[in-house]
Amino acid sequence: MAKIAKRVAKANELFAGKANITVEDAVKLIKQAASAKFDETVEIAMNLGVDPRHADQMVRGVVALPNGTGKTVRVAVFARGAKADEAKAAGADIVGAEDLMESIQQGNINFDRCIATPDLMPLVGRLGKILGPRNLMPNPKVGTVTMDVKTAVEGAKGGEVQFKVEKAGVIHAGVGKVSFDDQKLAQNIRAFVDAVSKARPSGAKGTYLKKVSLSSTMGPGVSVDISSATQA
Repeated sequence: MAKIAKRVAKANELFAGKANITVEDAVKLIKQAASAKFDETVEIAMNLGVDPRHADQMVRGVVALPNGTGKTVRVAVFARGAKADEAKAAGADIVGAEDLMESIQQGNINFDRCIATPDLMPLVGRLGKILGPRNLMPNPKVGTVTMDVKTAVEGAKGGEVQFKVEKAGVIHAGVGKVSFDDQKLAQNIRAFVDAVSKARPSGAKGTYLKKVSLSSTMGPGVSVDISSATQA
């Protein structure tokens, strides 16, 4: 416990007085403070000027990070016949129909992304109470209900990140690993912010991007200057 407390104290000292800094400075700071024994994820939190309780203020989408996430993503696909074969060939980890539905109902949810062909959505719909709260329900708006299962599987495996605003108007996501070089992390961060900016809903009024913060899995957070985060 003493070692952990010392590590936390050191990180807090590094971050003291730091706020609204550039993306590059934030990345350097996070990497300097990261001292866990595993490769920590660099996480982004964005406070948006929306109230997602209103349908016209919901923010959700998907972005392909230019340098991937550094995370191994397990993909499940609901498909039959030729589309099932296509999913397997594209690298899907689990492929099925009724058998997959029954497995999920039994509590076997060992995947990070769920894709379905449109014809199997009535089947998948029975799993709404299980997949919905885990943000795993296939949705055409983020490309996970599609006949093009090859592209969907390859995208999920290749670094696509889905995002959805939470009740408090906040979006959280992982945008890379501490082991990534600084430039690649900065590119990923700006690509993510750009995607959320472009997903601004019609009902959003006033300031849309209110705050952008970065942290590592085990480290403290630091706010980033929004103009730096939205640079091309």
